[in-house]
Amino acid sequence: MSDATAMTALRAAVLATARAMNAERLNRGAAGNVSARHDDGLLITPTGMAYDACTPEDMCFVGLDGRCEGRRKPSSEWRFHHDIYVARPEAGAIVHAHAPFAVSLACMGMAIPAFHYMVARFGGSDVRCADYATFGSQELSDAVVRALDGRRACLMAHHGMVVFGGNLDEALALAVELEALCEQYWRVLQIGGPRLLTFDEMERVLEKFANYGRQ
Repeated sequence: MSDATAMTALRAAVLATARAMNAERLNRGAAGNVSARHDDGLLITPTGMAYDACTPEDMCFVGLDGRCEGRRKPSSEWRFHHDIYVARPEAGAIVHAHAPFAVSLACMGMAIPAFHYMVARFGGSDVRCADYATFGSQELSDAVVRALDGRRACLMAHHGMVVFGGNLDEALALAVELEALCEQYWRVLQIGGPRLLTFDEMERVLEKFANYGRQ
């Protein structure tokens, strides 16, 4: 497959993932964004465009040197996508969504503790909530990268969620799983709050998750 053909296919896959994100009710309208690593940069959804109105050619290239190419402007959140790829070589794709239950917790500045063993799916004994900063700013990017240290997902205070995976399918699946956990935790909070799993148990679960899903 030529480089041009590969980029065309990846543009289509980024757009398909953004549409799937909305179909999964993780997002509505033009909020949120999706990206995938490509060569020395990334392909990302454009700013302010409804995904159903986009074509693959509307996906924007942003180089790891910060240059932007394409007929559209990239998402206003391109900066934290860029910085995650720089900080985390294992990241192949990123999903950022304004999912309802994730936003509900994030607006309270709440992390997700070890109330359920599936929290370990995201790399640790909790899912942190990144400090608030204005959308699109370097301050927000720095806060997100900090919250993702040792993790594959975080909430974003007064904003939403961000997850990364090795590819687009994995990133979307993790976003769906995270929103499910957010809903479950929100419901537990309505009946008095959770009993948390112990540190030792979460360490055992994390060890088991090291090979989770590998055939």
